[in-house]
Amino acid sequence: MSERARMRAIIHGRVQGVFFRDFTRTHAMRLALLGYVRNLWNGNVEVVAEGDRETLESLLKQLYVGPSSASVGKIDLEWSEPSGEFSSFEVRYR
Repeated sequence: MSERARMRAIIHGRVQGVFFRDFTRTHAMRLALLGYVRNLWNGNVEVVAEGDRETLESLLKQLYVGPSSASVGKIDLEWSEPSGEFSSFEVRYR
């Protein structure tokens, strides 16, 4: 069994206006992860997800690819202990 973790990723590139949030939500829900995705004011996208580390790494691989109309330049990544605050994976608008 893999250890549980929290991943915070800031995705840079052409990631707004290309269905990146929906793409992320779909993959996170398919992987049974909890957390959220949201656009940031500076054009980046933030993803906070909790689950087992191996599954989070699977999501991370998808974030590097993104939807077909996206262009991911880089991802800033932070790992930490899970907070247990989430009950689903959602798109946030703030």
